[in-house]
Amino acid sequence: MSPAPAVPLAAAKPAPLTRVDDAGVTTLTLDDPSSRNSLSEEMLAALGETFRAIAADRSVRAVVLAATGPVFSSGHNLKQMTARRADADRGRAYFAQVMDACAAVMQQIVALPQPVIAAVQGTATAAGCQLVATCDLAVASAKAQFCTPGVHIGLFCSTPMVALSRNVTPKHAMEMLLLGEMVPADEAFRMGLINRVVPAGEELAAAQSLARTIASKSTLTVATGKKTFYAQREMALGDAYRYAAAVMVDNMLARDAEEGIAATIEKRPAHWEDR
Repeated sequence: MSPAPAVPLAAAKPAPLTRVDDAGVTTLTLDDPSSRNSLSEEMLAALGETFRAIAADRSVRAVVLAATGPVFSSGHNLKQMTARRADADRGRAYFAQVMDACAAVMQQIVALPQPVIAAVQGTATAAGCQLVATCDLAVASAKAQFCTPGVHIGLFCSTPMVALSRNVTPKHAMEMLLLGEMVPADEAFRMGLINRVVPAGEELAAAQSLARTIASKSTLTVATGKKTFYAQREMALGDAYRYAAAVMVDNMLARDAEEGIAATIEKRPAHWEDR
């Protein structure tokens, strides 16, 4: 799966996104609580640029996506979008550019060789909920809530629906989309939107712990598995088995599979070469 091309937006100011690297785990933090960590022009541009850099960085083995403040992300920046209604085309070209940029970032996450784990400390709504659903794993605070509220403002959450409908059952997805109600963390867990619920304040540490566990594995194996997972689920059953079998044959011939199997037989720790 090739990374989706990111659509550049003209960032008017430095993006409120921070990056910390620690022993193979990169933590990215949305740090714009004044806009409720909206997916503004600046934030989308920064996320796109950062994910492109991470995809090529062999030192990064797993990624944690966190946020500051009471809101994980409120989704698109409606103030920026509303301001463009004054354009000659009533904002059509700008709206399309923003939607393309957001979709590209979501596809970058899926195509990234490294797993991405969301650490959700607060509310994730609309495209913010889409962002959580797009991540490979998600850990949430017991105080976190999730919502696709576009139906309340006459703007159906059609693009968040893409990620949401690929993570939860159709009826759960439609319930969220049609009612626009807040879903508490324990219900989101039951629906399959998130992996784990932890006490408030422990979500980042829990996500980083998962990331460190993943970082201890062969990066070749993890990247192969992630790519295969997303590719096969779009296929018919027979095609999926043929594709996965071919991947497994290639994987069996990789140096890390040879080492891992030998280590298991010999009852010793494996020494990964990531090839």
